[in-house]
Amino acid sequence: MLASVGQSAAAPIAAKKETPLLPASLPAPRLLDAPACVWDAQAELGEGTLWSTRESALYWVDILGRRLHRWRPEDGQRRSWTFDEQISAVAERANGQGLLVTLRRGFAVFDPCSPGTPPRYLHQPDEPAGNRFNDGKCDPQGRFWGGTMDDDCQAPAGTLYRFDADGRCSPQEAGITVSNGPTWSADGRTFYFSDTAIGRTYAYDFDPDKGSLSNRREWLRLPKSQGFPDGMTTDAAGRIWICHWAGHCVSCHDPISAQELCRIELPVANVTDCAFGGPDLCTLYISTAWSGLDEAQRARQPLAGGLFAVTLDSPGVASPQFEG
Repeated sequence: MLASVGQSAAAPIAAKKETPLLPASLPAPRLLDAPACVWDAQAELGEGTLWSTRESALYWVDILGRRLHRWRPEDGQRRSWTFDEQISAVAERANGQGLLVTLRRGFAVFDPCSPGTPPRYLHQPDEPAGNRFNDGKCDPQGRFWGGTMDDDCQAPAGTLYRFDADGRCSPQEAGITVSNGPTWSADGRTFYFSDTAIGRTYAYDFDPDKGSLSNRREWLRLPKSQGFPDGMTTDAAGRIWICHWAGHCVSCHDPISAQELCRIELPVANVTDCAFGGPDLCTLYISTAWSGLDEAQRARQPLAGGLFAVTLDSPGVASPQFEG
């Protein structure tokens, strides 16, 4: 059983049976251009996309390469920071300088503007030695949701945690193999979360005041021919955008029915995370990875591990900041 300090581990929320397919409630968005690689970073495992409205720049990480990247589209400036351990997710801090990040073992703060200053851990949950943190994002109330995973992607040993601004850390869901893609509905009352290893995305009722989850149900199950659900984001209309590991694409879905509305095809198989950015939040930035590809596949996918961008006819929403 997993537990954070001072907290007891949460039991998995029972899943309900699938509901019949409903019609889409939202129109399909339109792509205004083709996706282009804006940074051929050759990331082994690109992830953790975050648009900084404060800096007008896109942060993203290479988990296995232990690097944090920042790209500023206005002038094309690129900066990178190398860590002593894996870094997997990033959030801006509302009440402090720098970033909240998840490292291999927990939650930490890091200031890119302080050269030579290493990240400082705030909390490390009690996790199995073979686990590491993976994807994570802030909810609209400024709490950070980060999940762990089995490093071998085999055992359901991961846990989803909520990390509050006052430093409290509480487990919210257990029994996860590869945690990915937390995102919220436009009204903030539905939480979406994927277990990539089993190809399923779940929806939960979300209480914004309490920061609690209930009524888990299977929202989407990708067929293996379409890859596995990885990182996610929500646009201003409430549509859910899902990256497909081993699926060569990002797909857009109706938030209620999960019906696919459109698809962005990419020249790389392992598509990992996405975030809206740019001055009008109409650019979707997409991270990718070369991890898992053999030599022949890498030769056919020379841009694997690059950061891509595509312009849409409708905006996303600004990423919430961590309130701590």
